[in-house]
Order: sequence, then structure tokens, then C-alpha cells
Amino acid sequence: MATTGQGPLSGVRVVELAGIGPGPFAAMLLADLGADVVRLDRPGGAVLGIDPARDLTNRNKRSVVVDLKTEEGVRHALDLVKRADILIEGYRPGVAERLGVGPDVCLALNPRLVYGRMTGWGQDGPLARRAGHDIAYIALTGTLSMIGKAEEPPTVPANLVGDYAGGSLYLVVGVLAALQHARTSGGTGQVVDAAIVDGAAHLATMIHGMLAAGGWQDRRGSNLLDGGCPFYGTYATSDGGHMAVGALEEPFYEQFAALLGIQDRAPDRNDPGRWEELRTVVAERFAQRTRAEWTEVFEGTDACVAPVLSLREAPHHPHLAARSTYVEHGGLTQPAPAPRFSATPVSVRSGPALPGADAESVAADWDVPGLRGKEATG
Repeated sequence: MATTGQGPLSGVRVVELAGIGPGPFAAMLLADLGADVVRLDRPGGAVLGIDPARDLTNRNKRSVVVDLKTEEGVRHALDLVKRADILIEGYRPGVAERLGVGPDVCLALNPRLVYGRMTGWGQDGPLARRAGHDIAYIALTGTLSMIGKAEEPPTVPANLVGDYAGGSLYLVVGVLAALQHARTSGGTGQVVDAAIVDGAAHLATMIHGMLAAGGWQDRRGSNLLDGGCPFYGTYATSDGGHMAVGALEEPFYEQFAALLGIQDRAPDRNDPGRWEELRTVVAERFAQRTRAEWTEVFEGTDACVAPVLSLREAPHHPHLAARSTYVEHGGLTQPAPAPRFSATPVSVRSGPALPGADAESVAADWDVPGLRGKEATG
């Protein structure tokens, strides 16, 4: 099959108003898929305070520095907006409007623009203008309540469930769906209100269905998929490592029990009243060998057991290495773009965009001469 372009979004132009967290990650995903993403960085350095050369969420993008607190900076931003297909911003509600780059102004200049808004609480509601972070968003939606052991406080799942799963991914789905509409006959641009609370709630749709059907208890660590089940969880090994077990189906469990060496003394797995007894048997057995030894035991089987690898270990796993799930670019090991496309392959084309480094090329490619040189600072 012939391949074309630099990804399925080649030719799509995106303006990203610099922020932190889910907005930049969403813009990175669009850039990974081939979109020409221009990040409008603020004067004064990186927002997060990390070395911009190592901020992987800004890979495959270009950067210009624009001061939206000045008339000249707003003018430069709107010149880019006129030529864009998508805009992404992650301010609190009303901030973009006060800066002069809100959706009314932008859509008046570019009626087919997709204006993507990334927030935690959403554009309306009692909490809309309140500060917040991932942990509060997933707490309020009930999502956090499901994670962790029954007798302990909920476990914080980094900021993956809220910011990136409930936020970034829903924003990307939203702006691409809106772009499809804008490009159809009679279609128009529109505003996409992507709120982390909405996405985090939506992620739990299956669980809500199970809850309604009586197949899920509304308490942590008591269910098939939340660590309550002894054959779906993690266990410590003799060397301080851990193994992950997901032997849900009967045939897989039979292999698991046989390879673990507990088939003759394991309590009935179908009796939840004996789950704690079964968990103790499994835990005691795993504690007798190292992680490497257990990995070898389960290698090549359908027992659904895997070693729990660290961030630095993961890129070296044979399967992930064979698939190039991680790649190295500019001396930085990083997750490769995903998903994969047969006709329009994606790749890491450039390292993290340094603030203001691409003013000349963006000025030429987008036909916005005012961005050249120091004028880009507004």
C-alpha cells in the first residue's frame, strides 16, 4: 500500500495557546498525527518551569512567542487564527475573551474554525471559574473512589485518568469530529467544550452499567476489576518486584493456577466468600521467587500474567522493542505516536519546540510576515 504525507492530519493547521497539562498533550497528539501545530508561547520562559528541550508534549510542533496582553500580540494571534482549522486553549472561562481571542472574535474572522476549550470543570456550572487539578476532577465524578484498596484511602493514579484520558483524549475526539462537520457541505465552525469532569465521568460508563445491573458494588476494592478479585491484581515477589495477574476467564485461570503451583490447594475462585483466602495463597506463592523467575515461568502462556515494569524498564521489553512502542529522538527516549496508520504513517518528526524558535518558518508558511524576528514577542 502506498504511503502519503506525514500522518492522516497532514495539511490541518492548529493554533495552540500555551498552557499546561491536557491542552498541550492534546495538541501534541494532533501534531503526532501530522497536523501543523503552532504553539503561541508567552514571553518569559516555560510555563511549567521544566527545560523546554525536554518537554516531550511539545514535540512535532513549532513555536512563536506572542504576548496576548498587548494589541500587537493579539493581532499576530488573530492573523494565525484566520488561517487555522483548529484552535486549542486551556484558560479558565472568560480569560480568552478578556484577552481578545475568545470564540466570538475568532469565529467571526474564521467561520469554519473549530475552537477547542480544555478545562477541568467546563465552561458553565457552579464550579466553572474555580481553580482545580486532576485529582479534584476525578474525585467529584466518583472515578477516584474506585481506585485503591478497600481499607485504604483512594490511590492517586498520577494525572493520567483525569487530565489525559478524561481531558486530552476527549478534546481531540471533539475537535476532530467538529472539523469533519466544518468541512462538510453547509458545515460551520463551532466551540468544543471539553471538560475533564465530563470525560472522567464518561470513562466509567461500563461501570455505571454494571452498578445498575447489580454487578458492581459501590465501594472500592470489592469488585472484579478494582483489585477486589484475587485473580485480577498485583503481587509482590521475593526481590521486591511485582507481578500483575489478569486471569479472569476460566481457561486462563486454570493455566495460571497450574503454573503458579496452587491448583491442588486453591479455594474455589467462584466463591467470593473465599477470595481473601485465595489471595493469601497466591501472595504466599509469588513471594517465594523473584520477578524475573516468575516472568520466565509465565512467558509464552495464556495465563495473563506480566511483570510490573518501571518507566525506565518498559522500553526494553522485547515485545515493546519489537513494535517500537518507544522511540529515541534527539537523545530522548519517549513513547512513539499512537495509534498506527497503514497509508499515512506517523512518527516523531521533531523534538520539543523551543519557545519562539520557529517564528521565521511559521511567518513564511502561514503568510503572517509580522511574526518575523523580534516582532513575534508583541
